[in-house]
Amino acid sequence: MIGLNILVFLVSTVPQWGTDLYQWGALSAYYVVVQGEFYRLLSSMFMHSGALHILMNMLSIYFLGLMVERLFRPMAYLSLYFITGLWGSFVFMYWNPIGSAVGASGAIFGIFGALAGFAWVHRKTMQAQFQSFMKDFGMVIVLNFVIGVIFDSIAMSAHIGGLIAGLIGGAMIAYNPKYLWVFVWGSLGALFVMYYAFPLEEFYV
Repeated sequence: MIGLNILVFLVSTVPQWGTDLYQWGALSAYYVVVQGEFYRLLSSMFMHSGALHILMNMLSIYFLGLMVERLFRPMAYLSLYFITGLWGSFVFMYWNPIGSAVGASGAIFGIFGALAGFAWVHRKTMQAQFQSFMKDFGMVIVLNFVIGVIFDSIAMSAHIGGLIAGLIGGAMIAYNPKYLWVFVWGSLGALFVMYYAFPLEEFYV
């Protein structure tokens, strides 16, 4: 996941190829809903607006990955990453239909949410570990909120969408690993409905 993010970042910043984020697949409700460029839902998850942006996200993926490997199988991790990333993208499009966004933050918060959901289900057996994790979880949420208020460029809506989806997915898997597919197909079905229910008048006011 880290390697793919870095590769896309490097390719999209080659001078002779331009640095237009729209050209390389930035998320935009207009392009996705009206123009039918669905690939942007995924391509935007691997694009970043600068070196600091990708550095922070890749560090987050690395450290979260160390914890995820202990709790989730590889297929569960990949499914959670992409599905929560898609939820983050859709929530962003509904929240800001004329804006654009890039970055893996929605998926990262989705994985963080999945860890929190897993920890909540197993809170009685984890005990001290659960308390420690929830303190860290609370600090990250508060810090993210403060940063989001300070910097308008941060897509808080994508963070929130990914986080909530991750909480649900992580809790479902914690109850029963087979529920992963219920979460995946249920999410895809809900996102399909959201796509066709998108208020097109937002683009023509």
